[in-house]
Amino acid sequence: MLSTSMIAALLCLLPVLCFLTTLFWLDSYQLVRPGLVVVVLAGGMAAAVLAFFVNQAALGRIAIEQLAYSRYIAPVIEEALKAVVIAMLIRRHRIGFLVDGAILGFAVGCGFALIENLYVLWHAQGATWSTWVVRGFGTAIMHGGATAIVAMIGLAVTERDERRGLLAALPGFAVAVLLHAAFNHLTEAPKVATLAVLVVVPPMLLFAFHRGERTLGDWLGRGFDADTQLLALIHSGELAASPAGRYLHDLRSHFRGPVVADLLCYLGLFTELALRAKGVLMMRENGFEPTLDDETRAKFDELHYLEASIGRTGMLALHPLLPMRRKALSQIYTLAD
Repeated sequence: MLSTSMIAALLCLLPVLCFLTTLFWLDSYQLVRPGLVVVVLAGGMAAAVLAFFVNQAALGRIAIEQLAYSRYIAPVIEEALKAVVIAMLIRRHRIGFLVDGAILGFAVGCGFALIENLYVLWHAQGATWSTWVVRGFGTAIMHGGATAIVAMIGLAVTERDERRGLLAALPGFAVAVLLHAAFNHLTEAPKVATLAVLVVVPPMLLFAFHRGERTLGDWLGRGFDADTQLLALIHSGELAASPAGRYLHDLRSHFRGPVVADLLCYLGLFTELALRAKGVLMMRENGFEPTLDDETRAKFDELHYLEASIGRTGMLALHPLLPMRRKALSQIYTLAD
């Protein structure tokens, strides 16, 4: 028979892990690789450890009751530390769709919740069953849902304006803090708080999956045709007569000749890799797992070299020719994994 402490641990830890596994299983296109999920989980755990020390230091310096601190200050600190992980993922082009935003955002919150609940298990071994149920189905799911919101809203903001950088996480961060603070305000009614989380978070993430997979399907269909046509123009030597070619010609007045040449090389290489990534997604959806050859791997190195050579201003100038660049980049990097 399972011991009382083991049952408490299962109630604390299993729900959020099962929910994350379900999200990963629902990803029919396999946008997120298992290795990245493990890394992101570790990032959430590191954020929880850091949050413990920051909260302890803040409590010792701020003249405030612990209940008020948990309602108004702790949510800001904890969501900020989790948002840093999300901002890094967005900056490194690891989030491109609502689906991978939901999975990776929830994974960060899951890692955070696992460490937090392990700490509670260690220090509150005589707690009642309802405490462990609330920690597992309420607090843990809340952490995952709040960080998933940061990822999904951050992605939407970044797609509208890539120049925002790390600031893209701020709107989602504000929403996450409100959700976290609202949950902590219901500490005197933990069952109500848990029920509210279960009513709000799972439907929200399922809606994100439905909307995200539909968007991904549209991107695969329209993007595949557009990339094929653009690549054919580049290889045929007829690009100069196309709108893209005229746009590149106009850039000659703003950039030096070698930079414009790099822009053209980047456009061709990026389009080729984007096509490859789309093909891989289609194969994965149908149950196949293609291998990556050495030639394709070498093209990733060349893409990085061209990005560094072109510079940030040049990449921004190229953006009109690659309107869905962030989505494609996220899948190109997934392909590289």
